[in-house]
Amino acid sequence: MAVRHRLIRKAPGDVWRVLSDAEQYGDWVVGTSQVELDEGRWPELGAALRYEIKLGPLTLHNRTVVRRSEPTAVLELEADSGPLGTARIAMELRPWGEHTLLIFDEHPLRGAGGALHNGLLDAAQQMRHRVMLGRLARLCEGTESPARITSEQPRPRRV
Repeated sequence: MAVRHRLIRKAPGDVWRVLSDAEQYGDWVVGTSQVELDEGRWPELGAALRYEIKLGPLTLHNRTVVRRSEPTAVLELEADSGPLGTARIAMELRPWGEHTLLIFDEHPLRGAGGALHNGLLDAAQQMRHRVMLGRLARLCEGTESPARITSEQPRPRRV
């Protein structure tokens, strides 16, 4: 199980504004491209995004669905990676003084990802999450613009 914490120097409402902006999803989630709103209004319950993740020569066509949404407090997602299975991604935003302590928890839920899960994959996820939460913090704190983070990634479009 990959769990990380990150102190973001903004209030939970400011962090939630970035998490709830579907157009910024690809700016902080490592490896995503071609992000599109697929269903509903992000991040309302049942809303979904479609996107691609490239792993070397392999391109995965993924879909992430909102499973729980409590504005400024909790966002839980289920990411479907097709043949690799699904993963549960939970983000808890805790007030920490005037800042936010973000607790990020991702683990396999169904399919091959759960069967193949091991310490080596956990270590790789930890590295990915460190980069991802750094990007999220910079977006929230205004120290880096989305264009600078992902200059080659197209903005999401409504399908």
